[in-house]
Parts: sequence; C-alpha cells; structure tokens
Amino acid sequence: MLSALDRRHTVAPPGYSRWLIPPAALAIHLCIGQVYATSVYKNSLIAHFDTSQTAIGIIFSIAIVMLGLSAAVAGTWVEANGPRKAMFVSACFWAAGFLVGALGIATRQLWLLYLGYGLLGGIGLGIGYISPVSTLIKWFPDRPGLATGLAIMGFGGGAMVASPLSRQLLSFYDPGYDPANAGSTASGSALVWLFVTLGVGYFLIMMFGVFNVRVPAADWRPAGFDPARVAAKPLVTTANVSAANAVKTRSFWLLWVVLFCNVTAGIGILEQASPMIQDFFRDNGTSAVSVAAAGGFVGLLSLFNMAGRFVWSSTSDLIGRKPIYMVYLGVGMVLYTLLALFGQAATALFVLLACVILSFYGGGFSTVPAYLRDLFGTFQVGAIHGRLLTAWSAAGVAGPLIVNGFLDAQGKPGTLTAAAYRPALFTMVGLLAVGFIANLLIRPVPERFHEPAADVDEGTETVTAERSGSR
Repeated sequence: MLSALDRRHTVAPPGYSRWLIPPAALAIHLCIGQVYATSVYKNSLIAHFDTSQTAIGIIFSIAIVMLGLSAAVAGTWVEANGPRKAMFVSACFWAAGFLVGALGIATRQLWLLYLGYGLLGGIGLGIGYISPVSTLIKWFPDRPGLATGLAIMGFGGGAMVASPLSRQLLSFYDPGYDPANAGSTASGSALVWLFVTLGVGYFLIMMFGVFNVRVPAADWRPAGFDPARVAAKPLVTTANVSAANAVKTRSFWLLWVVLFCNVTAGIGILEQASPMIQDFFRDNGTSAVSVAAAGGFVGLLSLFNMAGRFVWSSTSDLIGRKPIYMVYLGVGMVLYTLLALFGQAATALFVLLACVILSFYGGGFSTVPAYLRDLFGTFQVGAIHGRLLTAWSAAGVAGPLIVNGFLDAQGKPGTLTAAAYRPALFTMVGLLAVGFIANLLIRPVPERFHEPAADVDEGTETVTAERSGSR
C-alpha cells in the first residue's frame, strides 16, 4: 500500500489533464492555512490553561519557525521522493499535531500543545507548503506564476474557511459559547473536540490531494509550448542548479533579503490590523471604528492577501518576476509613506492603502517559487524554495518585534493614535528600500553552479552526491 506513494507510481499517463493538479495542491494548502486562524480559540485556551497571552502565542510562533526549518531541512527529501509521499507525510504530521494538542488540552499539559500543534504541526506545515511547488511548475512551464499562485492562494484562504468553521464547531460542542461575542470562551472539552475534529477532517481532505497528485512524464510538454521562447526572457535559465549549489550563489541570498523585507513589512500590518485601524481614528480616547468594524477590516485584509497571491503572481508571467517585485517593493514604499502621513484622513483611504499593501504581501509569497524556477531551473526548485522560506521564519519574528517595540514606547494599548505608528511605518519603508535594492542586484546564476545535463534526471530529480558535495 505504501509503495503507491513512490514517485514511480505517480507519473501521469498520456492525456492526463494538468488542470487536475492545482485542486490537489489546494487540498493541502487550504488545510495547512488554518494556522492563520489560531486567534479564534486563543482566548479560550488562555482561560482553559489559566495562563498569559504570551504563553499561548508561543504555540503559533513555534509552528511558523518549524515551517521554515522543516521546509529547509526536508526540501531535498521532498524533491527526491516526489509530491505524493511528501503530501502524505505532511498530512500525518499536521493531523498528529492536532491530536497531540487535543491530548494536551484534555490533560491541561501546555507542553503537549507546544509539542503537538507547534512542533509536529509545524513540520507538517513546512513539508506541505513546499510539496506541490516543483510539481506545479513542471506541469505549467508556460505559466509558472499562475500555477503557484493557484496553490499558495489556498494557504491565504485557509484561515477564511477555518475561522468561521472553528467558531461554529466550538458553539456546537459548547452551547454556552457565543461565536458572536468576542469575550466568550469555550470549555476545555469543546476545545478537545475541536482539535480532534480538525485533525481528522483535515487528514481526510489532504488525502484527496495525496491520491490525485501526479508528476508529468520526463518528455511531456504542454501543447504548443516552446521552451526556447520562455528561455529568451530576462533572468530565465534553461540550465539547472542543485539546492546545495543554489545557497552558494549571490542571487539566492539577494532573493532571501527581498522575501524577508517584503514579508516583514506585510506582517507589520497583518499582526496589528484590528487595533491599528481603531487607533488611527481615535479622538479623545474614543475610536470612531467599532470592534465589529475592525474585525471586518481584518477579514477584508485576508481577502486581499489571498487574491494578491493569484492576481500578482499571474501578472508576473506577463511582465517578469524582477519587475513585479519592483512593484511590490517600490510601490509598497509609496503606500507605506502615504499610510503614515495621510492614513488618518479618511477610513476609506486607510482601508484602500492597507488592502493593496497586503495584496503585495501575498503576491510576494506566491511569486517567489516562479522566481526561483527562473533563476535555478526546475531540478530541485522545491528544495531551494524550502531553504528560502527561512526568510519567512525570520520575518515572522522581526515584523511583530519592530511594530510592537515602537508601540510599547509610544504608550499603552487603547490609548494610541496614528502618530504612534509613524516610526514603525517609516521603518517598514526603509526595509522595503533595502529589498528594492537587493532585487535590482539579482543577476543570472553563473555557469559554474549549473549541473551537467547528464546529472539531471527529470524523472527522479536526484543529483550525484559526490558532485554536489564537491563544489
């Protein structure tokens, strides 16, 4: 049975439609995107464990850090074993994370929640995030940005599904819980059943992706596709670079800086979105924006985050990866400056600026796999992507630290105004400027890092260990 997970059993037969692959990838990303919905039951966990916000918030931090680390460490294994086995392992870790977390809630052992949802779930996050990437790029060599945008859009949309679902499940398991009341907390037993339900449910949905994913035959090409025409674009290579050699190139680390800066700036708004819009329109201690309206603003940001992953990534197929990042970073600097100086002038202006900024944040995530394919080829693009995602882990720590550090120095929550945010927002402008310069400096990878054609096997995606280790 387990042999069905091997790469050799996933090669698509002649005539297989490549449009069946994005739904398989979406099945994974929609499930693991639940990590962005943890705030729904955060207060319930605080009450159940009788602990602090920081102690519960660490769970999310562990999961995101493990996402980056597991993607970096397991990236080469994912490439060597193929998407089906990788997706299956991801589903097992992700589901196990919920079940171990449920045990921790039932026994009031917080460390089990750290181990389960944080550590095990984080490993499932990392492997699941990168597992469809190289497969999608091979199926869509003519439109890699559109393909990766379709899948990674699911990660941004996972929270939009998980948030209302979790609230309804909690109210089902605990009739005393009111999902419409932000101050209402669910019982411990309701939290246990929520985690068990999500663990089992997500595992079954991810199995749909596992058994429907396929890899193209080595000689497969889309109808009418001319590789030479794609390779003629700037920065697009016909060569291949191994993951071991990619991290030795200047272009990899410049792109790491680009992703770090773009994500850090986006998280700066995303992490503080609800109190931020209330603070920007606070006068004499009273905000003109209600708690409910602030919650709607957060939902709108999530929608633009998700849409940006598809729209901007697809646009990069037309104008190129380097130009689209010039838009993300260059226009982003202008938008952050306008937000800092004029964001408090009108609610509509604030919302518009924030939504476009968050669409760039999402677009940066979904465009980067195609950027990597352009620079390093398809050989081990998933493994290279995994190593690059360490920038996400670093940004997930740096972004909130920057914003919260400035805000703590300005005053107490609930008393801040738009002026308190300006130092943090101008810091984000500086970060985006660094990323903009790094993007301008990206050049084609030198030939000395390319793999000899004889060492690249498109069917198994293995590389001779001696050759990779000797460079």
